[in-house]
Amino acid sequence: MKTVDRRQPAPRQRGFTLVELMIVVAVIGILAALAYPSYTEYVRRGYRAEARAGLMQAAQWMERAATASGTYPSIDAFAATALATVSSGTYAISVTDRTDSTYTLQATARNAQRGDRCGNFTLEQSGLRGANGKKANVADYDGSCWSQ
Repeated sequence: MKTVDRRQPAPRQRGFTLVELMIVVAVIGILAALAYPSYTEYVRRGYRAEARAGLMQAAQWMERAATASGTYPSIDAFAATALATVSSGTYAISVTDRTDSTYTLQATARNAQRGDRCGNFTLEQSGLRGANGKKANVADYDGSCWSQ
């Protein structure tokens, strides 16, 4: 008769080795290094769109006020409106130049948006748009900052 060996097999070790764990950490670090700049640019692009929308809303307010009174409202009257700040707080909208028949609105970058490549946005009553100190007509504008 045969004898049967009833010893338990050696238990298998579970878990990760330190080398495997370091490889995973390195892969996550590389992916994060590639993804973070894209993410921050995506967020900044959203804030730029919000600033442009704020400028357009402010321009509409200026035009409605001019239609009602015959002249564009004063800088102080504009500053008293809720249009003076974009809701996210990343841009402040102001009237930088105003006469009875002309105005220039500016969205000034604030907080985290200060280092943005597009800088400050401007919009004049004639439709002349500007970003980062450059101006162009709507039809001629290359769209690099006003379309992104």
